[in-house]
Amino acid sequence: MASRRRGAVVIASAVFCSTVLTAADPAPAEASFPAAPVPRLDWKPCPEGPGFDCATAEVPLDHRDPGRRTIELAVVRHRASGPGRRAGTLFFNPGGPGGPGTVQMPQNYESFPREVRERFDIVSWDPRGVGNSTAVNCFATQGEAAAWSVSKPVGLPVGEQQRRDWIAAFDDLGRRCERRDPELLRHVSTADTAQDLDQLRQAVGDPQLTYLGISYGTFLGATYANLFPGKVRAMVLDSNIDPQAWTNHASDAEPRLTPFLRLGSDLGAAATLDQFLTLCGSAPASACAFSAGGARATRDRFDELMLRLRQHPVGDWTYGRTIGDVVSALYVVHPGWTDLADTLRDLWQGRVPKPAAPAPAPPVPVPYTGVEQAGAILCSDSPTPRDPGVYHALEEAAALRAGDAGRFWTWAAEPCATWPVVAANRYRGPWNEPTAHPVLVVGTTYDPATPYTGAQAMAEDLASARLLTNHGYGHTALLNPSECVRRYESRYLLDGTLPPAGATCEPDARPFPALRPRGGIATGGGGTARTAS
Repeated sequence: MASRRRGAVVIASAVFCSTVLTAADPAPAEASFPAAPVPRLDWKPCPEGPGFDCATAEVPLDHRDPGRRTIELAVVRHRASGPGRRAGTLFFNPGGPGGPGTVQMPQNYESFPREVRERFDIVSWDPRGVGNSTAVNCFATQGEAAAWSVSKPVGLPVGEQQRRDWIAAFDDLGRRCERRDPELLRHVSTADTAQDLDQLRQAVGDPQLTYLGISYGTFLGATYANLFPGKVRAMVLDSNIDPQAWTNHASDAEPRLTPFLRLGSDLGAAATLDQFLTLCGSAPASACAFSAGGARATRDRFDELMLRLRQHPVGDWTYGRTIGDVVSALYVVHPGWTDLADTLRDLWQGRVPKPAAPAPAPPVPVPYTGVEQAGAILCSDSPTPRDPGVYHALEEAAALRAGDAGRFWTWAAEPCATWPVVAANRYRGPWNEPTAHPVLVVGTTYDPATPYTGAQAMAEDLASARLLTNHGYGHTALLNPSECVRRYESRYLLDGTLPPAGATCEPDARPFPALRPRGGIATGGGGTARTAS
């Protein structure tokens, strides 16, 4: 779910699975998996990335039967940069699902706290099914992938014909994927990846895992913590998925809502969008280009623009594309919110917006990361209604509670309604296995993808966790910096010291710099720490 690139929203989807571990089942003991050879990591400088090393790990396709087929995982590392004693390896998952760690860790390396970069080797990888690892790829050529992409609406469907086109396109995608490699599709669940992560931990020689997961990476972290509770040294989970909601409370009944509606992603996006419009309207147009001179007037302008785009797109900027871009642009406040205001101003004035500046090129080759890679993982984990015909009604109900964001997050899950393959191994609880060390959970109050309630639920579900509240905006504190959060994370990762109970932080900078800081709190220079009373 997390992405620095504006407009790069991953299609998310979910489906039922056949062989599962239910909440009533005992959690697998750490020794219950058949022994597989520890992968050998032959580190070499990445071809295009000074400072980064690359390697390939060989792991079993099915950890329950390690003597059969093996697959490859692409791994990237940046060595500890400081002159002092190395503290170990920090494993990082960038979310998604389907986020290629070999690309996103190098892209975001400077966002990690300085002390962490100095003391830890930072390692990430493309999870199975993704990117440069053995990947789900449902097209024989790039031309096939491009032709499929243009067969469906962008963002979300509007109107009966577009809904038919959307459903048909994703039904076709599932059939293509099943023909290409059905065995791989059955083994890309989060539980499979958690077992890969433990293999990588062994490969670097760490007796216990040190881990930072953002967005979907929090669900991976929670899964690892309950499959391998004795191996948790330190674990930071930033912008959390509620594991009970994600797994539909381990119920075998047909789910009534999609995974994102169960999580409240629509409500989180709606609340964050309201903050964007309120803060934009409270700023002059010189600071926020879409400002109408007041919060109410700016919200009204946005609603009028969305109604206008339904009937009269501006170039190829349809209503569906615009809503998808709005939700994605809310993820990273700086520069995302300023860029979003510019885009909305241009559309309001009837002009095609200028393309956003591309993200800096990563120091490793960028692999193919089609939507089927995210879909294959999500369809392995999170049940969703299987009848495509119910999604229009779900969309309308979500729009009543969350407006335009409700429409977007409803259709984001529809691709799994017709996903044809079931997962062979999925973990869905329990979530309270006592871990060797406590977990640090970080939640941002205005998050457009994983609402703050997810962090609260994660902290409550895990056997031992401490919640750190970031009174800020955007998706993940990693990509929306708070020096306060960084200090707490650094101390915890280095020596296990948790923040005080009830601790809160502020972002380093708030949206639209012409605004005065809320409540007189300084907006720069390292954020502000508070402890709730």
